[in-house]
Amino acid sequence: MSRVLKFGRKAALAGKARSLVVFLHGYGANGADLLDLADVLGPHLPDTAFVAPDAADRVTGMPMAYQWFAIPRFDGSTEAEAEAGLRSAADDLNAFVDQRLGYEGLGPEAVAFFGFSQGSMMSLHVAPRRPVAPAAVVAFSGRLIHPEWLATEVKSKPPVLILHGDEDPVVDFAEMAQAANALSAAGFDTYGHVMKGMGHGISQDGLATALAFLRQYLPG
Repeated sequence: MSRVLKFGRKAALAGKARSLVVFLHGYGANGADLLDLADVLGPHLPDTAFVAPDAADRVTGMPMAYQWFAIPRFDGSTEAEAEAGLRSAADDLNAFVDQRLGYEGLGPEAVAFFGFSQGSMMSLHVAPRRPVAPAAVVAFSGRLIHPEWLATEVKSKPPVLILHGDEDPVVDFAEMAQAANALSAAGFDTYGHVMKGMGHGISQDGLATALAFLRQYLPG
């Protein structure tokens, strides 16, 4: 059974939304960390509503920090616990997206996933397994979990934009090429942008590239 996720929302500036962007935060963060990006993107996407959920699980010892799933090298969890957490979080996220699309009066093709770090991992895992392809996936500074699962588990193929800093000390820059190669080999329209001189974060040029990508693929 999926868990109810707390979230923040910013309405479409035009009034009625024709598309929805779901921001997915990284490990040890929360939805509010990304929701302010709506203030930058919104004026250029006036028909788009934005939501940013908190993951269901808190990070131990950090009361305002959340995780989509455990990470063994960070918290000493087992690989089995991380796998179980990933699948549970995927159920939570799918239920959340479906509920928010219903609230906005939108179809499943009108949503874009916009992730950072662990949120990108969730985006790249969940979006291809949805029965109807989302409008787009934007993945900053993350990686594709279990690329070998794509062949048997993929249900849809949304266009994907992968962005990564070439000086990222948290998620290796090599993960960008590995994800892009796996997605392209599986038949996804895959695009990449290297944020030169950037560590583990979102650069201005990266955000501008993401905006152009969303403007191309989002309805409206």
